[in-house]
Amino acid sequence: MKGYRFLTGTAVLAAGVLAASLTATLAAGAQAADYPTKPIELTVPYAAGGGTDLVARAYADAAKKHLPQSMGVVNKTGGAGAVGLTEIMAARADGYKIGMGTVEITMLPHMGIARFSVDDFSPIARLNAEPSAITVNADSPFKTFEDFIANAKANPGKVRIGNSGTGAIWHLAAAALQDKSGVTFNHIPYDGANPAVTALLGNHIEAVSVSPAEVVNHVAAGKLRILAVMADERSPAFPEVPTVKEKGIDLSVYTWRGIVVPKKTPQAVVETLRKASKATVEEASFKETLGKMNLTLAYADGPEFGQVMQKDNAFFKDLMTKLGMAK
Repeated sequence: MKGYRFLTGTAVLAAGVLAASLTATLAAGAQAADYPTKPIELTVPYAAGGGTDLVARAYADAAKKHLPQSMGVVNKTGGAGAVGLTEIMAARADGYKIGMGTVEITMLPHMGIARFSVDDFSPIARLNAEPSAITVNADSPFKTFEDFIANAKANPGKVRIGNSGTGAIWHLAAAALQDKSGVTFNHIPYDGANPAVTALLGNHIEAVSVSPAEVVNHVAAGKLRILAVMADERSPAFPEVPTVKEKGIDLSVYTWRGIVVPKKTPQAVVETLRKASKATVEEASFKETLGKMNLTLAYADGPEFGQVMQKDNAFFKDLMTKLGMAK
């Protein structure tokens, strides 16, 4: 008949699929615009009590004023952070499972022990940055950094140094120190900084290479002693502790911690989290909490944080290749 066009079964099916896809897209857009409408999970790839966990909990608590939904912290440990970071990367990209990203995002992929890359995450905000430090038990025979290095040189492979997991930042820090100072350590991995510190307190190892913030309470209690920091300058919290650069070793190694989401997260959700994060780090309660724990506030908005991630990815790839750790 003139004036009418009949659709084939295939055309009808295609039109239905197109309509369903458009409807789903519009629905997803509406949900992103209304975000968040239910509680948010903040995944932490390390054990409770460590620096990453402490920053996450301070952030989640302070963010309550700037998001209409609560935020719960969940620790997912294992694989030097690979387990938790993989879960963040693989989460549904809707903003309801976000993550505390760490510098290991730029390291673990080069070791072949993680199936993600730095490009699998969208950066929201860097919150904190800390240097590595060499810390020993208060009753250790190593009274100075020079004592520590001299003993390691005299006893290759005998000095046990704990880290937060094979391939994690504190492992790499100790490996870099080993390379720069010409010694050989016995690297002992743990599922986070806190278990490594616990082992040091029990004299199961000779030292740890975690950040000053992760040992500060034990140092204050007279149980541990920091010998040196791997930083460009001395720590304001420990002005009496020298840098390794002062001791003739040109090395500085830092970790960072910040909020990341899966890369396909809708831009509206990303912007909501960026705005909330900026307001959160300006909260007096957040600053005070970090200050009490001797953690350093180092805020960077998403784009700047992304540049840091890309720069570190290139740096650690080169360093790990030099150290024979890359695959």
